[in-house]
Amino acid sequence: MLDESLLDAPEALARADRRGLLRGAAEAGARVRTAARHAAEAGISELSPEGRPRAVLIAGPGTAATGVADLIAALAGASAPVTRLHPTGVAPAAGALRWALPGWAGSVDLLLIATTDGSEPGLALLAEQAYRRGCSVVAVAPQRSPLSEAVNGVHGLVVPMASGPQEMYGETQASASPGAFWALFTPLVALLDRVGLISAPPETLQNVADRLDSMAERCGPAIATYSNPAKTLAAELADTLPLIWTEGTAAPVGRRFAAVLAELAGLPALAAELPEALPAHGVLLAGDFAAGADPEDFFRDRVEEPQALRARVLLLRDRIDGGLTAAPAARELALSHETAISELEPEEGSELETLAELLAVTDFAAGYLALATSGHA
Repeated sequence: MLDESLLDAPEALARADRRGLLRGAAEAGARVRTAARHAAEAGISELSPEGRPRAVLIAGPGTAATGVADLIAALAGASAPVTRLHPTGVAPAAGALRWALPGWAGSVDLLLIATTDGSEPGLALLAEQAYRRGCSVVAVAPQRSPLSEAVNGVHGLVVPMASGPQEMYGETQASASPGAFWALFTPLVALLDRVGLISAPPETLQNVADRLDSMAERCGPAIATYSNPAKTLAAELADTLPLIWTEGTAAPVGRRFAAVLAELAGLPALAAELPEALPAHGVLLAGDFAAGADPEDFFRDRVEEPQALRARVLLLRDRIDGGLTAAPAARELALSHETAISELEPEEGSELETLAELLAVTDFAAGYLALATSGHA
């Protein structure tokens, strides 16, 4: 159950936020600036590539690296195929994970390594394998980590991972925190700008940082729920099964939000892209998760009996190609099954800026849900 009173108690939120979830979201803009500076100091802004890579391979553990790979793939589009290398192993521990290059990878391909840990021997072995194959290797990892020492100079280029102001190392550093995402994403997108796969010049990254700062002001703990889009979204999604429907370039944001809700707030959610989301989730809206599925719910004891989980649709929209949109059909389907629907659509800006706005709101919302839902603070 969501403790809605906690949402409008900034001091209580601060005390409950032992993992630094809201602080990480608030510092996202600062993390982008620091990461961009680290990328420039590592020499990325001075690179003179001979041409685009044939393919981009991305390796790294956890939700942060998965989100980075997903967003880079969406931004690159048809410029070059982007493939995330999934780890194998007997446990999700740094020492147990292993990665392998596909058989076709070679000297015309680019391997990107993104990790908030840097102690994974499997990533050092992957870098060694890529070096033998002739792949270019760029890693973003904590400074003075085993991976940084293994890759730097001989096997490739290392960018030290940016630490946020008053960084609180520990669980948030290795989890789905916004700070970890932006610290890994920013140097890699700056590199891909240099090789011509993505448009992200320094001024664009500065605008992204400014947009993240603006959203932190709008979504911060001191802003009341009625005028705070993240708190409003958290209150709407609490005690529901969120069906996150995305359109345009917002698909990676929806998938990341679903992953972060599960990891940080213990809340299951399903993400799908329109228009395929409608047949994929239509039966959920008509079945046991429908708003009116249980006619006896009116007579349920609100104190003694737990509330049944009901679906709620979240529509994330950004940059619709050709003006074609399935949003009206999505609204019609949800409302025809008496299912509530929330919508987020960013203000105008570059593609990276609008995606940053959606990421900021959903990251703050996940933080509020994690803190205000009993058992997950």
